Amino acid sequence: MLKTVALSAAAALVIAVDWLRFEEPRSGGGRPFVLAALAIAPVLLRPLWLRLVGVVLGALFAACVAFSLSPLALVPGGEGFFGPLRSRFSRGFLDFYDFRLPIDSTTHPAMHDVILVAIFGFTLAVALAVASRHALLAVVFFFIGAGWPATLLSGGNELGRGIAILAVALALLAGMTDRPSRLALIATGAVLAGALALSSSPAVAKSAFLDWQHWDFYTRPQKPVSVKYIWDARYDGVHFPKKKTTVLTIRAPRRPYYWRATVLDRFDGTRWLEGVWRDTRSQRRRLEPAAARNRGNLVRQEVNVVALEDNHVIGASMPISNDLGDRAAYEGQGVFRAIGGLHRDDHYAVWSYAPRPTPEELVRVQPAYPRILTRPRRELDVAPGVTALPFGTAGRDAKLFASLTGRLQPYADMFQRAQAVAGETSSPYAAVVALEAWLRSTGGFSYSEQPDTAPGLPPLVGFVAVTKVGYCQHFAGAMALMLRLLGIPARVAAGFVPGRYHDDFWQVTDHDAHAWVEVWFRGYGWLPFDPTPGRGRLSGSYSSTSLGFNAQSAAKLLALVVRGGEVFGRGATAGVIAHDSERRTPRSTGDLPLGIGSPVTPEPKRRSPSLLLFLLLLAGALAAVIVLLKMARRKLRYLTRDPRRIAVACARELAEFLHDQRVPAGKAATFHELGGTVSDRLGVDASGFARAATAARYGPPADANRAAAAARTELRELKRRLRRSLATFDRARGLFSVRSLGLG
Repeated sequence: MLKTVALSAAAALVIAVDWLRFEEPRSGGGRPFVLAALAIAPVLLRPLWLRLVGVVLGALFAACVAFSLSPLALVPGGEGFFGPLRSRFSRGFLDFYDFRLPIDSTTHPAMHDVILVAIFGFTLAVALAVASRHALLAVVFFFIGAGWPATLLSGGNELGRGIAILAVALALLAGMTDRPSRLALIATGAVLAGALALSSSPAVAKSAFLDWQHWDFYTRPQKPVSVKYIWDARYDGVHFPKKKTTVLTIRAPRRPYYWRATVLDRFDGTRWLEGVWRDTRSQRRRLEPAAARNRGNLVRQEVNVVALEDNHVIGASMPISNDLGDRAAYEGQGVFRAIGGLHRDDHYAVWSYAPRPTPEELVRVQPAYPRILTRPRRELDVAPGVTALPFGTAGRDAKLFASLTGRLQPYADMFQRAQAVAGETSSPYAAVVALEAWLRSTGGFSYSEQPDTAPGLPPLVGFVAVTKVGYCQHFAGAMALMLRLLGIPARVAAGFVPGRYHDDFWQVTDHDAHAWVEVWFRGYGWLPFDPTPGRGRLSGSYSSTSLGFNAQSAAKLLALVVRGGEVFGRGATAGVIAHDSERRTPRSTGDLPLGIGSPVTPEPKRRSPSLLLFLLLLAGALAAVIVLLKMARRKLRYLTRDPRRIAVACARELAEFLHDQRVPAGKAATFHELGGTVSDRLGVDASGFARAATAARYGPPADANRAAAAARTELRELKRRLRRSLATFDRARGLFSVRSLGLG
């Protein structure tokens, strides 16, 4: 019992320390130690049914400790206990995908609760394996519990943690028997001594050598490139370089974000321009939702400039702040410029607010816009001197049509097209998602970086009414303008789609440069929408581009608030419009056209190495080590010409075979007693082996060599017959058993 407590406690200590590294500052209190005790205590109970009862009770009390729940909430039906437990665990688990480690436990209490559950769960798994004396199972559970968190958060004394994990693992192996074998003691000491020698050697202890996760064998720097052509909207074609150049690496959560550089919020009657207006502190507070002022709701990104020739401070949409201080100037609307430009190896951090409202939440948002967005020369301008009235304003359509005359007459046709697509609705969100889906999938548009033009028409009008072929500037520019014509504050955002995620970093190339649309909603601020087919997907389920967007549910929801729309509402046409494979040449994360009215077809996900694969490789490696160690040990005994020693080696090999099959064989047993055990317990005649081994060990020296050779032959034949008599499971268990190594 004391051995079980000691081994389990040692494992629990290492597991708890590794998981608590996820918190900075480290949370105080003794809850991790209480949870470790609750995990170890039940395994000390006997018999088995009492142990199982103890495990269940321990798990309930551990849930109370980890999630600060009262046991009284279990009655009468448990809804007040299991409901909050499930909700908090789910929220905390998912937050690990959204927030960078380490976290502040006071800001992310749900993540702290999950860490405590992990400590309890892995300690319980190890303790149960130790109590049942399953050495390999205990080591596997320990490696997962202590090694997994080490892979999620690098840094610190990695070598010291590795030595601690290795020491406890070897202690578990060596301690699973009442009397550790000489081999186990020697192996434990040798490995620890070797690890300590390596850790103290200056030749290998350098951080540059040990930081294998970030080795990069390509040392020649790439020439910085510019992507200004993305926010210089001329609609005359775009040429991406043939060679991809990595321009940024961004350490951020795995959830994909669009990296915004700037906004094009001024439309001059022909094209969108970067004309950011400077907002005051009070105006900014009115435009930003209250949740954005809570630092705990912000997403932190660490941006590293690799080869970007620009001065915009890049950050996830919507950027709120950064740590550049006086090295960056604020332009307005969340746009910052680095003074003197950005240079290779520049590092900075950005905090962004990226809400993910649902369609059900957005459809209830009323068109109540602050004056700072609807006044002239702001987010409702559709041409110089022409400002649309806000969505839902009485008589707005007639007033706008009266303004769209002369050279602006084509935009009146565009306005009518927007009305036909959106239909009659009181929900701005319904109009926004309808236009996004129409441009991206149902309106017959296709992507081309060298589109045709419609002579005599403004570029965006020709794109919508005639060619229906363009690239991101066309799609984003047309959607933003049509939304403004409908009275919904919108603008074009420019930057990059997420890129490729690898080793906790987003790798962003110049081919990821992109333009999309931002729309303002009260309570949520500026939300991104992407009408361009084949470029990228947003993570928020409110957008028709998201893999989480349920087209069927959205159609049912919006049909209640839309009449006569081409995408939603009664009489809407649905289905996927085929795209021209000759013209559609996406440069970034691909997607398929989304059919409104049909379920979403998920795109293949980029899979990182899975935990299951890691466990399979670990199990395979351990099995190979066991087999090779047993084989080497056996072969070494036969490296002699003495027939007496060969006879003893044969006896030991047979005894170890029996031991691995859980058949007791005394160490002092004679050859005939060993053969009798085989005959009695396994039903195989071993008399021939007993006679030959006895002759080799005790017979005349002249006949000993011949008898030793006969003993080895008889042993091989005996083991062949024994294997045939055993079931496949028993043979495999014997092959990988560590009992003959003195570890079980």
